[in-house]
Amino acid sequence: MNKPTVQDIFLKFYSEYLEKYTPSAEQSKVSNAIMNCKTSRMGANVQVCEDCGCISIHYNSCRNRCCPMCQTLPKEKWMDMRKEDVLDAPYFHLVFTVPAELNPVIYSNQKLLYDTLYHAASATINDLSVQDKYLGANVGYICILHTWGSEMNYHPHIHTILLGGGLDKNKHWKDKGDKFFLPVQVISKVFRGKYMEELKSLWEDGKLKFYGSSEKYQNRYEFKSLIDTCYSKEWIPHCKKTFNGAQSVIKYLGKYTHRIAISNYRIIRINGENVTFSVKDYRNEGKWKELTISGVEFIRRFLMHVPPKRFVRIRHYGLLCSRMKNSNLTLCRNQLGCKKYISELRNMTSAQILDHLWGFKVGICKHCGGKVIDHHRQKPLLC
Repeated sequence: MNKPTVQDIFLKFYSEYLEKYTPSAEQSKVSNAIMNCKTSRMGANVQVCEDCGCISIHYNSCRNRCCPMCQTLPKEKWMDMRKEDVLDAPYFHLVFTVPAELNPVIYSNQKLLYDTLYHAASATINDLSVQDKYLGANVGYICILHTWGSEMNYHPHIHTILLGGGLDKNKHWKDKGDKFFLPVQVISKVFRGKYMEELKSLWEDGKLKFYGSSEKYQNRYEFKSLIDTCYSKEWIPHCKKTFNGAQSVIKYLGKYTHRIAISNYRIIRINGENVTFSVKDYRNEGKWKELTISGVEFIRRFLMHVPPKRFVRIRHYGLLCSRMKNSNLTLCRNQLGCKKYISELRNMTSAQILDHLWGFKVGICKHCGGKVIDHHRQKPLLC
């Protein structure tokens, strides 16, 4: 019996989900893409071997960024291109989180308040790192938005991969070795101030909407109480241990960049009305355990994490801004004496990449090794 997938869950429970919930246009698009991925409705290529006559049919992928079956090739290509952006220097993984009390408001204003997360995180790093008492240099970093916890609960936060050094005002490289140069308590206070300042500004300008469990915040006194509660809490950013070497950075990035709410390998079984999947129990040293919820609830949780249309989840800052990236990194490499890692896949076709990474030879018969030719292309049935 084949291992169950997210696609199986949608095919089994999506109609029941629609009886209870009304998805947004973007959520509907994602749902249909997942259910039709690699099926005849996405179109197919029919190929025939010239030697043995073997016929093979390959159904097209949906290529949706929320589909768990379509992330591997984009992730590999993105990681390969980042090889040219990394240095043989220390890196840090910093996570910016907000109090759970803000979650209903953020969910009702996803585009605005996700952007606010990026603004507050980047402003915090920029303002602190240029101060001489911390580092006194302009650093480079990548910010990646995740909106889920291990149980697919709503938990918006920013993962930041931060270069452990940078260029000072005289364009000289400066670092503090493997020691993280920003005090976590200072990051917490500055990040809280910047996020709350922008949140209040959006509210005062009448740009915030309130739906569902956030409706009560239409009342100015309730909203002010929320603001006071968030200011009274200690916002706890998390900094993971440093790691060295360009290759380890690239491998580490791949764990976060193209991740979605849940991958197929975590789905354990589908029984009747329920779905069981593996989750990390952070209260028990991060050990894995099983969680069972209804299929409808699984889909509801999954679709909570569909990003707004055309929303950019991976953003580059500081030395890694595209406008000045090449000159900045060249200057850093010259001073550090490290080599530039070259992309392996840049000029390859998709067929060549499949062969290079996984040994899958497009155009070669799997049965006899003969040449395969396209016999027919079926267009997608979906517009």
